[in-house]
Amino acid sequence: MKQFLPISRADMQAQGIEQLDFVYVIGDAYVDHPSFGHAIISRILQANGFSVGIISQPDWKNPDSISILGEPKIGFIVTGGNMDSMVNHYSVSKKRRQKDAFTPGGITGRRPDYATVVYCNLIRRTYKHTPLIIGGLEASLRRLGHYDYWSNKVKRSILLDSGADLLLYGMGERSIVAVAEGLRSGIDIKDLTYIDGTVYKTKDPDSVYDGITLPSYEEICASKESYAHSFYTQYCNTDPFTAKRLIEPYPNKCYVVQNPPSKPLTTSEMDAVYALPYMRTYHPSYEEAGGVPAIEEVKFSLVSNRGCYGGCSFCALTFHQGRIIQTRSHESILNEAKQMVWEPDFKGYIHDVGGPTANFRGPSCDKQLTRGVCKNRQCLFPSPCPNLKVDHSDYLSLLRELRVLPNVKKVFIRSGIRFDYLICDKDKTFFRELCEHHVSGQLKVAPEHISDSVLSLMGKPPVAVYNKFREEYKKINERIGKKQYLVPYLMSSHPGSTLKEAVELAEYLRDLGYMPEQVQDFYPTPSTISTCMYYTGLDPRTMKKVYVTNNPHEKAMQRALIQYRNPKNYDLVYEALHLAHRTDLIGFEPKCLIRPKHNGQQNRNYQNHGRNNGTGASHPKKRKAIRNVHKKKQK
Repeated sequence: MKQFLPISRADMQAQGIEQLDFVYVIGDAYVDHPSFGHAIISRILQANGFSVGIISQPDWKNPDSISILGEPKIGFIVTGGNMDSMVNHYSVSKKRRQKDAFTPGGITGRRPDYATVVYCNLIRRTYKHTPLIIGGLEASLRRLGHYDYWSNKVKRSILLDSGADLLLYGMGERSIVAVAEGLRSGIDIKDLTYIDGTVYKTKDPDSVYDGITLPSYEEICASKESYAHSFYTQYCNTDPFTAKRLIEPYPNKCYVVQNPPSKPLTTSEMDAVYALPYMRTYHPSYEEAGGVPAIEEVKFSLVSNRGCYGGCSFCALTFHQGRIIQTRSHESILNEAKQMVWEPDFKGYIHDVGGPTANFRGPSCDKQLTRGVCKNRQCLFPSPCPNLKVDHSDYLSLLRELRVLPNVKKVFIRSGIRFDYLICDKDKTFFRELCEHHVSGQLKVAPEHISDSVLSLMGKPPVAVYNKFREEYKKINERIGKKQYLVPYLMSSHPGSTLKEAVELAEYLRDLGYMPEQVQDFYPTPSTISTCMYYTGLDPRTMKKVYVTNNPHEKAMQRALIQYRNPKNYDLVYEALHLAHRTDLIGFEPKCLIRPKHNGQQNRNYQNHGRNNGTGASHPKKRKAIRNVHKKKQK
């Protein structure tokens, strides 16, 4: 009979467990669903004969909270959760978020900042010699020296700050089993230096074979050029078939060594992961708090793939899941769907069928599964590779099979369509059926910007590609007699975007007659090319200088330009147009973005709002600094 893993001594006793093999400490609520990393790793261990107990969101101020399940036979595993704990806690403006979707009742404050480090230090206070393994997104993206946006400094590898013995990066199914079996066989954790997808510490760099020595931690702290070089070396060594070992020197003759990534899972291995006996919901102890909000988006969704070769600069998928697409079989996905459609609260809607990119259902070319991905070029950017396989037939077949299941009214695609890949497909059958069956009034896509110079830095296709997609989408909907719209995701203040490019984007939206309700300000998260650009002012791929704004007021102006019709943004837009020397857009002509002020008194209330909204509009020194930057830009 399926059951949740133990979360208390009473659970252990009921399941006949005297001492657990592993205690898994997690920063999220315990949700036994394959969209949660801790569920997959714990069930993989269980399937391989290991007992696992869960300590969810322990009180980091109370050392006893870490010992409620006792000392494990083999070791502790720690993860900060499905998100980096700092992204989970703070918006891009570094303001505390009001909700935590991964906590019972959506309550904030149930995990600490830098959760992985804090939990590990808590464990070490009581269990000084028990093997300690860290993994999950937070550990994965902070595995070597990295820029931390929230402290605005370069931090050491999380392996050192946490005091853990071993770090698992990436998805972790292969590496956790190899580590667990090694420890069970009696190998000391300090000798587990040979497993792909792991990072370890050593005092002897000569023991590392086939390795590349990165700039030292002191070097990347002292020199942004060294940081950029180090980061790009890491980026070029994320492929499991071609990557070298990376050695990062630290003071006191300490070296952090990153082994090559784990090999991608085969389809049968992926099927086995998703066939494990998940309860597919949160632990019943959370019912009183109102459940765990994060389950709502995934409970009636289906994961069909992982990995992404899209290569967006602001995305960390290359570092975490890799660029090689791994897929589940139709049979595996349909079996999961057949369980889902009979659940009492299923309303007839499958919310999503996809992964990081929904319409990627296989490697981008034939050579990837034996020779790896290309180091020095992307599959789609700046233009599609001649070897790119563009084929939606398998995905289309899967969607058709799902549509005819009993109780299914509609199958949506929410995880994102890569429009530049879709538009390359000469067979328009999938595009037509997408519009006919899988869109409900609006299709969300992510052009991100419209300035080709900014798009180039983002790793996105030129705006002409989006325009071509937009026209084709319109034609298909006219042909099938549906009124359906495109909702573009847009990003402000990405490296390379000045007020000039922000104004161009505003003009583009004006011509479309569209004003987005939400705008994503660029968020510098660990281990992305864009974050490297933000910190260093250099594109690590070319080492050319990149314009970066980290001034809150200028960022507010760029964001306001995208929503120029909002009266609350009037003063910011007015100032931005003056600084960009685009006062031709202030007036009564159809092409103008805003009306002029009347006797200097236009929207007095909104001016006051601007002075108090945290943008710094009332500080003459900040305004003067921005003007000086843009004067230099004009020269």
